[in-house]
Amino acid sequence: MAGIGFSYRKYIAVLALQIVLVMTVLDVTVVNVALPVLAQQFNISSSLSVWVITIYQLVITMLLLPVSSFGDLHSYKRIFLFGVVIFTIASGLCSASQGFTMLVVARGLQGVGAACVMGVNIALIRLIYPREILGRGMALNAMCIAIATAAGPTIAGALLSVASWHWLFLINVPLGIIAFFIGLRLLPDNPATDHKPRFDRISAIGNMIVFGLIFYALGNFTRKGDLLTSGILLTAGIIIGIFYLRRQFSHEQPLLPVDLFRNSMYSMSIVTSVCSFIAQNVTMIALPFLYLRSYHFSEITTGLLMSPWPLATMIVSPLAARYVEKHNPGATAAMGMGVFIAGVILLLFTGQSPSEWNIAWRMAVCGVGFGMFQTPNNIVMVMATPVHRSGGAGGMQSTARLIGQTLGATTVSSVFAFVADDYNAVCVCLIISISFALCAGIFSYIRTLGHKKELHM
Repeated sequence: MAGIGFSYRKYIAVLALQIVLVMTVLDVTVVNVALPVLAQQFNISSSLSVWVITIYQLVITMLLLPVSSFGDLHSYKRIFLFGVVIFTIASGLCSASQGFTMLVVARGLQGVGAACVMGVNIALIRLIYPREILGRGMALNAMCIAIATAAGPTIAGALLSVASWHWLFLINVPLGIIAFFIGLRLLPDNPATDHKPRFDRISAIGNMIVFGLIFYALGNFTRKGDLLTSGILLTAGIIIGIFYLRRQFSHEQPLLPVDLFRNSMYSMSIVTSVCSFIAQNVTMIALPFLYLRSYHFSEITTGLLMSPWPLATMIVSPLAARYVEKHNPGATAAMGMGVFIAGVILLLFTGQSPSEWNIAWRMAVCGVGFGMFQTPNNIVMVMATPVHRSGGAGGMQSTARLIGQTLGATTVSSVFAFVADDYNAVCVCLIISISFALCAGIFSYIRTLGHKKELHM
């Protein structure tokens, strides 16, 4: 696999990455649709059934940075293959679950596999793609995520209409086996280095405790759980986090990549990413309430109205990747946030009884803007880091996305708790989304100043 050309062997290697990436994303979207079925099957409450989603996302968040760091020090390929094996076995266990407890445990194990895959995915993309066409690899990632997000509800509905919920997990098994053997044969090894720092086990445990406590507490706030318990857990997570952070500054290659944050372009890219995903998630979570409760569209129509966004992102991402091969990716990302803001403003002024078409094209504008932003922003983050820290950079990128999505969900929950009327609550959410998107656009533009040469591919 040497040389700068992109051979068919590399295309097949990328295929293995994308197969598993799509599976890990689908296993969120398809299970969302299946929650009512699972609640009925196991005779549990709807709130309890949400643990099937929560445990999966919580485990991923806790493990992303440790597995990324381990990949930096040892082997991205081994971490990826280990993740594929765990994810595939866990998928089989999910499909064989006879009780709710077994399903939740199996989903947690799935989260371990998904964290391994997500934690080194970007690092492997960077090893496979030559620098001059790296954007195409990043765009393919974004496109696959958008496809999985858009197709997830449809796939789940189709499967559930002809088969039991077990098949939602069972279909992962043959795909996982195929991806494992392709990856074993064709994925590249880490570049050779003379010096490898030791893996910091204490920091890994601290990372899991800190992120576990904080994200569980935030999720509990969103679910309107016990506020006192949530507050105690959040406080404990922050206090332990302070000691965890201090430890990172004393390490040569820290688990939490504080060394990379010394690079202003990288640190601003992380802030930009968090702000953008807060903006996206606030809008995506709030809008269904507007369509269902204020505009009185059916559930099917609401689902269709949400589709133009990820579909537009899917189409625009590869075009944006081609564009930034010869243009400044930071400036392109800033323009993308501008288009996204325009789309949200258009949604804010759709009126009291808009037609489906007037909503659909506005949703597409938001998707175009996010597609213009996401791939160039990811490229800036990757290019701002040394190759031997690609795992840490990729893990932090995924962590920033999860932080943004969690804070976005918490924001929507808080707004709806304080604003009684659904229409006004959604309007407040859209204004908040515009504010965070504006911050993302400003940070994206500012980081281009003084870094124009480094940002050109």
